[in-house]
Amino acid sequence: MNKTTIYLFLLIIASACGVKNTKNMISEGDYDAAIEKATHKLLKNKTNKKSREYIILLEDAFAKAKQRDNNEISFLVKDANPQKLEQIFNIYKNLNARQEKIRPLLPLNSKGSEAVFVFEDYSDQIISSKKALSKYLYDNSKALLSTKDKMNARRAYADLVYLNELTPGYKDINSLINDAQFKGTDFVHVYTKNETKMVIPVNLNNALLDFSTYGLNDNWTEYHGGKQKNVTYDYGLSISFRQINISPEQVKEREFTLEKEIIDGKKKLLDARGRVVKDSLGKDVIVDNIKIVKALINEVRQFKTVQVVAKIDYINLNSNQLLESFPISSEFVFENFYAKMKGDKRAVDSKYLPNFRNGPVPFPNNQQMVFDTGEDLKNQLKGIIKQHKFRK
Repeated sequence: MNKTTIYLFLLIIASACGVKNTKNMISEGDYDAAIEKATHKLLKNKTNKKSREYIILLEDAFAKAKQRDNNEISFLVKDANPQKLEQIFNIYKNLNARQEKIRPLLPLNSKGSEAVFVFEDYSDQIISSKKALSKYLYDNSKALLSTKDKMNARRAYADLVYLNELTPGYKDINSLINDAQFKGTDFVHVYTKNETKMVIPVNLNNALLDFSTYGLNDNWTEYHGGKQKNVTYDYGLSISFRQINISPEQVKEREFTLEKEIIDGKKKLLDARGRVVKDSLGKDVIVDNIKIVKALINEVRQFKTVQVVAKIDYINLNSNQLLESFPISSEFVFENFYAKMKGDKRAVDSKYLPNFRNGPVPFPNNQQMVFDTGEDLKNQLKGIIKQHKFRK
């Protein structure tokens, strides 16, 4: 069997499978999938022998899909449930879209006669159902916004955004969207408490409360480091400083010796009797001159640490109830090395050499060191807020 024969054989099998799959879709009630499959095949070629089977299947699927949708609309109209208006609107759009998918293929002929597709003008139904849906979305959203329930406001927001996509500029839609967003938002007041006996640096306090740098505001949560007018706060986030532990300024000295074997030029190799060793050609054997060098190091280490221990409290301000607490802590270490040397510098590792260029530096004051823990504290706070939302 040559390659051409094999190809034709496989093509016949694939075509038969395609027709069978389309028939199965129709028998299972998946009419739109059958229509998609058939139109795809007919777009490639609508005149060959195999296409006739797809035309018959397309005709059948279209008629059944149309009947099903019309029955569904009749039921929904009789039910008169305004919440089903979107479903009616979408069915009319689908009825029209289905026709437009088939229209470019017409005319289609099967068994010597033209296939019949009864098309309708759904423009009036689409417009009227769209108007009814728009009115319902608008009225229902206003009713939801008249309550004090934040979840109702969020539902209203979603419906109003959809309404604005459906009918842009509908009445006072933009104003209502803003109102829904405001009413659906949880506002969190972030503040600090100092339970230590030390003064918290103002710049640290400001940095922790500057939530514009956290990037944590989402569609329904806003964090304010300072209370704003005309805002009712739902939650509080308290950052309580519990302890600030600062070590004394420490200066420690140590003296140690470094030794290293180095290559210091070349020399003639001598045997145990002190005579020069010769190679096979009678020449002197030359080897590396290994030398031990030493350096006496006087090292000074300046050291100071600060540890800030705090607690994050989530508070429901409506009930004044503590929701959750999270401990955080951060440590900042100040350390400076400098050294002097006597002896041979070659004994010192290259990584240690910068210490000889260093010198004593002033110790940072306590407030500066407390402030230097701020970035780590902010990152910990940010991580807690990302992992633990106020509203579950």
